[in-house]
Order: sequence, then C-alpha cells, then structure tokens
Amino acid sequence: MLDEPTNHLDIESIQWLENFLIDYPGAVIVVSHDRAFLDNVTSRTIEISMGKAYDYKACYSDYEMLRKERLEQEVAAFNNQQRQIAQVERFITRFRAKNTKARQVQSKIKMLEKMEKVEVEELDKSSIYFRFPEAPPSGKDVLEAAGISKSYGNHQVLHDLNFLVARGERIAFVGRNGEGKTTLARVIIGELQHQGHIKLGHNVKIGYYAQNQAEYLDQEKTVFQTLDEVAAGEVRKQTRNILGGFLFSGDDIDKKVKVLSGGEKSRLAIARLLLEPVNLLVLDEPTNHLDMRSKDILKSALLQFSGTIIVVSHDRDFLQGLTAKVFEFRHRKIKEFIGDVYDFIDYRNIESLKQLEAGKKVARAEKENGESANRQSWEQKKQYERELRKLHNAIEKTEKEIESCEKEMAGLEKIIANPSLNPSLIESGDVFEKYELQKNRLAKAERNWELFHGELENLEKNSGG
Repeated sequence: MLDEPTNHLDIESIQWLENFLIDYPGAVIVVSHDRAFLDNVTSRTIEISMGKAYDYKACYSDYEMLRKERLEQEVAAFNNQQRQIAQVERFITRFRAKNTKARQVQSKIKMLEKMEKVEVEELDKSSIYFRFPEAPPSGKDVLEAAGISKSYGNHQVLHDLNFLVARGERIAFVGRNGEGKTTLARVIIGELQHQGHIKLGHNVKIGYYAQNQAEYLDQEKTVFQTLDEVAAGEVRKQTRNILGGFLFSGDDIDKKVKVLSGGEKSRLAIARLLLEPVNLLVLDEPTNHLDMRSKDILKSALLQFSGTIIVVSHDRDFLQGLTAKVFEFRHRKIKEFIGDVYDFIDYRNIESLKQLEAGKKVARAEKENGESANRQSWEQKKQYERELRKLHNAIEKTEKEIESCEKEMAGLEKIIANPSLNPSLIESGDVFEKYELQKNRLAKAERNWELFHGELENLEKNSGG
C-alpha cells in the first residue's frame, strides 16, 4: 500500500519504482496524483467521490474517459428522476384536498420519501481556461550564466556552469535528488551566494515559486485578501473568477490562510504568483501536494503564459507539452537536451541500455574470474528480460488502444455521415468533440507504438538478439 510514493522521488527513482511494481508478484494499492505513474503501474482505478466508491477496470487515462461517460449517464438519470418527481408533486398538489384520492396521495408522498435521490457530481471547468495578463516584454536574452559554481562547505554541488536562456524558452530541470536543481534555481533568483556571474537581460522580472512557498503566505489574511493585494488593473476586477479557477468558491474565499490544507495553500500561492507582472517564472516542484485537477489548472495557466519558464519537476505528465528543453543535472554539471521530457527519457533509456550492454561484455570477458562475475551476468540477464517484458507489454497495450480508438472513430464517422443514426449527438456537437478526442488519443498511441518498437529494436540489437 503506497500513499503518494512519487512525491519526492526524482525521475530515475520513479522509473525504478515503476519497473519494480510492474514485476511485483503481489497486489499493489497506490494513492497518487502522478498520472504517468498510474498509467504505467495500475490496471484498475477506484474513484472515491461524494461518499461513494466507483470501480473501473482501467488505468487512469482510460478511467477519465469512462468517468465522463458515467457522469453523462448520471445527468440523464438525474433529469429523468426530476421529471418523475415533478409529476408526482403535481398529482399530490392537485388531489390533496379530495377525499376520494386520499389513499393515492398518501401513497405518492411515501414514494417520494422512500425514493433514493440521484446525485450528480458537479464539474465546472469553465474557469480553468482563464487567460492571465501578458508578461511584460523582455530582451531576447533573458538570462546568461558564466562559470557558476556552488559549494556547501567541502561539498561541491555545481561546477563551472555556462548556459543561456532565451526569451520564450520553457526549460525543465531534471536529475537525481541532490544534484543541484533547487540550488541553481535559487542562484538564478539571487537567493544564494555563488561563484561566477548571472546576468539578467533587459527588463527581466522574475517570479519564484519555492517548494515551501505556501509557508510564506500571511496566515492571518483571507484567501481573497491574499490575491487582491497583488492583483492590479483590469485583473483586479476578476479576482473572484481567478480564485474560482483555482477551486476557491463561495465561502472559501473568506477563509483565513491558516485554516487551509497544504494543497489549498499551494494552489493559493501559485495563483498569487501568476498574477504578478513577471516575464521569467522559476518554479521549484510546483505540483507537490496538488491533486489532478489543480495540476491541470496550473498547466493550463502556464501554457497561456507568454514569458519564459524554468521548472524543476519530476512529474512527467505535467512537463509533457509544457517544456521544450531539458537541463539534465549530473555530476555537478548540466547537459542541455532539446525536446520534450519523454524524448529525453527515451534518450536516457537507450543510453542506459548501451551501458548495460557494455557491462555484459565485461562480465563475459571476466567469466572465468569467479562467482561474482557469474552473479553479475545473471543479474544483467534478468535486467534485460525485465526490459524486454516491459516493452512487449507496452506494445501489446498500445496496440489494443489503437484498435479501440479506430473502432470508436469508425462508429462516429458513420454517425457523421448519416446524422439520422444519432440526431441528438449531432445537434449537441458532442460527436465532433468525441471524434477529436479519439483522433488525438490515436495519434498519441501510434507515437508511443513507434517509440516502443524503436526501443525494442535497440534492446535486441544491443543484446545480440
């Protein structure tokens, strides 16, 4: 039983844990808001909502689609029940005073009292798409670092770093814990003394979100006051809408900060940061303690942000599509990688497999040197078998998803070609939304299928298979 196991793990550790759990012979129950981790590890999702549990035989991404279908069914059942209740109430009102109908009236009243009311979970996502003000314009070069080094006593964390950050770039800081990601973030914002020079470009204004940012909020102020004091201009008129976008509504906005949960404080701190007129955001683990919807809200806001972003994060799903460059921290240095976080992970996996194969060749050469060499060879063989099994499983799962998407799209295409098959779906426009959803899902599955096959070819080639 694992409760948020990935919250403070780096990407390599998360991948190791995934591989361990995939091969684990027992049962696994995991509470997590890491969508990618859940998709890779789980095959069943239990949703707890409004005091009830809903069991889905699916990973998280598939659960989201099934959940949408369930909610649509709930709405239909709710509307039907409301019509039934209205009819019964009209009967009671009309015949309550007639003695000849007294028995039927009492029967109807008891029926209403015993009726199990259908409840519908409200999901208003309209405010998630609030557009934040344009970032103030900055120079072409936002940040230039030359010879950056940082030590804590005798322990050197960063050594002679040189890099340039251009306007509009979105960079992910990744690497093992302790490799200096947070340290460099704090150097950039001027919070730590260091060797070397950081030069900010023209008109660069920095906004920083620390891992413990929520601790810096004024505990005695209300939620509304916390945001209102930094909102300026036209944005100030929309403070309540913005708070709604970050899941604060009704009486919530009058609560004092000190009574909020950790996740609520984090959401409020992020909302406050995004209202400040900055053009360089430096975010250190902003998704820790955030639930799925809160992370979606934050990602949506950041995708609309027109400035430059540097984000320290191990949340692969959050980084995907948000950043286009990766700074990998390793051995006191950084290595720049152009591409999405999953492109980087694929590259690192291939490198790891090459290192693994090099280890195998050494083990074979030293086979005659005793039992330790035999053990090493056996462990490497098991590692190869695990990687092979994982890729075959991933390919099989992806092929099933492709088949499912194509089947769904074929059905929707028939409706589009012949609207009489389902007029309501055409009139509401849902058919086109569903078709686009399946189309995007199919494209993603096909990309993953190609990536998995590429990894499989490299694995077999490097193993001599």
